[in-house]
Amino acid sequence: MSRTDIDYTHDHVFLGSAHDENAKRTLWVVALTVVMMIGEITAGYITGSMALLADGFHMATHAGALGIAAAAYGYAKRHATSQRYSFGTGKVGDLGGFASALILGIVALGIGVESVMRLLQPTPVQFGTATLIAVVGLLVNIVSALLLGHGHDHDHDHDHPHAHNGNDNNLRSAYVHVIADALTSILAIAALLAGRYLGWVWLDPVMGIVGAIVIARWAWTLMGVTAGVLLDQTDAHVAEEIRELVEKPGGATITDLHVWRVGPQARAAIVSVLGEATVNADSIRERLKPVHEVSHLTVEFRQT
Repeated sequence: MSRTDIDYTHDHVFLGSAHDENAKRTLWVVALTVVMMIGEITAGYITGSMALLADGFHMATHAGALGIAAAAYGYAKRHATSQRYSFGTGKVGDLGGFASALILGIVALGIGVESVMRLLQPTPVQFGTATLIAVVGLLVNIVSALLLGHGHDHDHDHDHPHAHNGNDNNLRSAYVHVIADALTSILAIAALLAGRYLGWVWLDPVMGIVGAIVIARWAWTLMGVTAGVLLDQTDAHVAEEIRELVEKPGGATITDLHVWRVGPQARAAIVSVLGEATVNADSIRERLKPVHEVSHLTVEFRQT
């Protein structure tokens, strides 16, 4: 039985190709979010708008979550070559994304509970001022989404047809937080305008409930994606490609196969093969050269 890696000496730096650029974008968005968060919470208390308060506190927790994303980029970069991590720090961003998803879920629950309370016990709202602040908040969200969205679009794994699997989940979590902020801002504006011109005061907390439901769903989805990476979920597409390349030429059968994500654009694979005398570990590696998604390959070979 023989066992071999692609290279005898290699590093384990599996950070995304746009790691540094995405880190800078995230820091800018953190700064914008903190400034707007302070303005919205202050204005929400002054005007009495639940929709505006919900948006402000929502943005406050997003500032914390975005801070986690920024910290994750920094930590992953600083410890990328550390021997403490067997497969590098490429998944630190997924850990940050999972933490952000948890925060997003807690935010949704808080907004929902407070909105129900306001629906049962209405309070006076200064619609004009609250609407103005909500519009400013939406503009900040749009700018933040454009900053993060540009990096989000360019951080796909272009060699993989299932693009969402190649994304930087840390950036994705930051992007989802910003989009959630934009949603709550839009709902707040709609509710405030309806309250001011149509007298529908009840719509303010109702929009809070709607926003909470949508945000909770986003949080659940993001949690599922990041948890899959953290738990080394098998990348089915790459595993299927490996199996086809190894077995289709003949003379070799895969007896055990592990394929998992170790970074935004990197997979690791352990391939155990039972082969005939005409096949060896080196020839198996040659067969697997087209699988460019795999950055760390280990082949275990045994002859029949």
